Amino acid sequence: MTALRLVPQDPSRAGGKVLLIDDDPALLDLMAQAFTQAGYVTLTATNGRKGLGLVDSYQPDLVVTDIVMPEMEGIGAILQIKRKPQPPLIIAISGAGPGGRRDYLSWARHLGADEVLAKPFRTSQLLAISDRLIAKKTKHLN
Repeated sequence: MTALRLVPQDPSRAGGKVLLIDDDPALLDLMAQAFTQAGYVTLTATNGRKGLGLVDSYQPDLVVTDIVMPEMEGIGAILQIKRKPQPPLIIAISGAGPGGRRDYLSWARHLGADEVLAKPFRTSQLLAISDRLIAKKTKHLN
């Protein structure tokens, strides 16, 4: 499912272009709806390989990626995205948290994710983190 959603910017939000990558279609749609309603332009991809293929052409301000996915996992996507000359911000999400065999979110942060968020989460949490990251980057560039 790849969907480009164009909506007017909400002036109360930092806004921007977001690429959402997750293999769970229900979560992907929920996140896309939340970002779109918040004034972001969103594009979705169902795995890391598809998402990575969209980064150069779409040029998102932010990528939200799941870690465990088929074809290419989020860790591989994060590594390749962060090698780009002007990489977007990245939020890594995962249901495989601390206490399991691997702490995927710690790996993601160590390998370049700007923020991490454990599943399950509220879309309001994800939007708050996204707004903060984009506002901080915008302020830094000004």
